Amino acid sequence: MHHRIWLDRKMPKNGFLTPKAIANRIKAKGLQKLRWYCQMCQKQCRDENGFKCHTMSESHQRQLLLFAENPDKYLDYFSEEFLDGFMELLKRRFGTRRIHSNVIYNEYIQDRDHIHMTSTQWETLTDFVKWLGREGYVTVDHTEKGWFITYIDRDPEVLARQKLLEKREKIEEDDEERMQKFIQKQIEKASETEKNKNETVYTELKRDDEDDKITFNLGAKSSKDEGLKPGTSGEVKKEKAVTNALKAAESALSSKKNEKDDRKRKKSALEEIKEMEEKKKKTENPKKDYWLAKGIVVKVITKRLGEKYYKKKGVIKEVRDLYTGLVKMTDSGTTIKVDQMHVETVIPAEGKQVLVLNGIHRGCQATLLSLDSEKFCVSIRLESGSMKGRVVNGVQYEDISKLAQ
Repeated sequence: MHHRIWLDRKMPKNGFLTPKAIANRIKAKGLQKLRWYCQMCQKQCRDENGFKCHTMSESHQRQLLLFAENPDKYLDYFSEEFLDGFMELLKRRFGTRRIHSNVIYNEYIQDRDHIHMTSTQWETLTDFVKWLGREGYVTVDHTEKGWFITYIDRDPEVLARQKLLEKREKIEEDDEERMQKFIQKQIEKASETEKNKNETVYTELKRDDEDDKITFNLGAKSSKDEGLKPGTSGEVKKEKAVTNALKAAESALSSKKNEKDDRKRKKSALEEIKEMEEKKKKTENPKKDYWLAKGIVVKVITKRLGEKYYKKKGVIKEVRDLYTGLVKMTDSGTTIKVDQMHVETVIPAEGKQVLVLNGIHRGCQATLLSLDSEKFCVSIRLESGSMKGRVVNGVQYEDISKLAQ
């Protein structure tokens, strides 16, 4: 009897700080195996025995009865929740940047309370990506490395801005066409005057008084031709004078007609050079799918390189094959090789130096002026290139990155 009492006193109590309770909480942290998760009850079990006990419980049986009454309702609900969460992460985290679908999915499932794909209408991630492409949510691209997707931004403000840019480009093209037509007309006028100059015009012989006699003096020179130099003709001189007068009149008329247009079109040489540079960049340097550049600061966004590098920053020391680079980590000083889909750009504070990674100003250094967290874009002032000093608005997060000091 006394021995039993002593054993009861020595046995530990089931409290919050007992080793068993602490071990259970450690095991419960992070992601568990998907096959032991119940989406209807939103309960994660640690092992097969726990999952078996859960499926035999009354609460789970009640949830199954509810699901059996209207399975399409729950399936549509889970599918919609999964789609909203996935697209929100894609829009907020990556924007319109081309990214591997597995990278987005791995980041999406980091949330412990996420909707599992097994409870949706899509069986695999490939089926889900293909469905997104068919519905017009993203642009799908299949390569040897897997499925890549690019988010299609259908925000009304973004669409309005794109329409404004297209309208502006169309106006510039119309001005160029109008100028080409004007030049063509000038060329045609010049060619007509040249033809008239070479042709001899014959006129009828007329006289004011019929009683006057017509006389021809073939041997003697007229008084008007006495002042001419030998070897030249007075008629040629007259034709040249008439031609010059016609040209002067035409130029005067054209200058009056186009005086207003010339005032509008008149630009400085610097502005014309800037416009030519912009057009050249638009045609020769469109937005590309690679963006790594030497000297920028990036952040590692994958755990494949190791837990110690996850969410850590580094500086790109060398770019290889456009899509890969050598990154020197800031905290440890180690150098690792990364792919561009394993890192993201770093947005510094206002007033700091950045490098433009994509678009018509690719490769230019700039100063960050302001951030727009709702539209995921920034305003910058270019500090290098032919457009130095120009302020550019609406630059996406993924198109710039902090420059290493």
